[in-house]
Amino acid sequence: MTERHPAVLVLEDGTVYHGKAIGKRGRTSGELAFNTGMTGYQEVFTDPSYLEQLLIMNASHIGNYGVHPDESESDKMQVAGVIIKKFSEVASRTSANGSLEDFMVKDEKVGIAELDTRALVRHLRDSGAMNAIICSEENLDVNQLLKDVKSVPSMEGLELSSRVSTKVTYESKSTSGSSDFKVALLDLGVKRNITRCLNERGCDVMVFPMTATLDEMLAYNPDGFMLSNGPGDPAAMQPTHQLVADIINTDIPVFGICMGHQVIALSQGLKTEKMHHGHRGLNHPIKNLITGKGEITSQNHGFVVSKDSVDNHPSIDVTHIHLNDGTIAGIALKNKPVFSVQYHPEASAGPHDSRYLFDQFVDIMNKHKS
Repeated sequence: MTERHPAVLVLEDGTVYHGKAIGKRGRTSGELAFNTGMTGYQEVFTDPSYLEQLLIMNASHIGNYGVHPDESESDKMQVAGVIIKKFSEVASRTSANGSLEDFMVKDEKVGIAELDTRALVRHLRDSGAMNAIICSEENLDVNQLLKDVKSVPSMEGLELSSRVSTKVTYESKSTSGSSDFKVALLDLGVKRNITRCLNERGCDVMVFPMTATLDEMLAYNPDGFMLSNGPGDPAAMQPTHQLVADIINTDIPVFGICMGHQVIALSQGLKTEKMHHGHRGLNHPIKNLITGKGEITSQNHGFVVSKDSVDNHPSIDVTHIHLNDGTIAGIALKNKPVFSVQYHPEASAGPHDSRYLFDQFVDIMNKHKS
């Protein structure tokens, strides 16, 4: 085992944890978040929705099966930093093309291991999400870091989707053997598996930057619009709210996931709010209020649609709720072919209970075409 350099994690409330450096030696900062998943660390670390977040993995051992090129949700690691209890230097899976350490060094990601992540997560559950700094530089000055962490920007009010949205339009063709539908996808920080799930169902997908105009998207002659996941505060994306309102007014079917769900709500006059510590993991229970069935879901969000703003709204139906805390997990527009969920039906790794939502979207597009 490698003898690792000391590292420190400094929280904005003054709490300090000591550990060992992993990945690139250096310094990074962001909002602390914790993920309860027992697997899928590569998919999680490469999810654009985690931009500017220091991610705590609840599972005790991380890195044991290495990394694989087919298991990334974007071109690189998106997390600001990684916090782990036991870091595995050995990749035991024969199909792995490298270790997590190699992956972190390649993408210049700073991390810390060998600290009590259970105590850290319990602290965040009690105190709420907060900013922090990970530092493994040669000269660790904890007192200076305690001062510096106060200047880390708050996630509330932070627009981040523009940093991960594609800069150029590109197409992903159907993999089902036929091209039955055309979907215009607004990229707010899309995960690759969203596109894969559509391609598997006979959809050609044109991925547009978040700066695209409605006319540019309509020129593709889409059968439906997909609004993707993404990072940051959805309330800070006013131009996108207006674009989504205009998309909805075309009466073409719309499906929104996570950030896409939130901007649909905001476009209709609803509000979003910052959560105490967010939902992130592969085991969150959801109830479908239409069918009465439960679903185990993958989630990754620190903001949620305000329940107060939905109450008695004339054009919104709540379709799904989170069974742990009653937060809104899905909505649909009355008299419009528009629906959205706060969680991730495309989850990989993760449960597949909610994949039916892609079939629902295809069925709505099919009915709209006929």
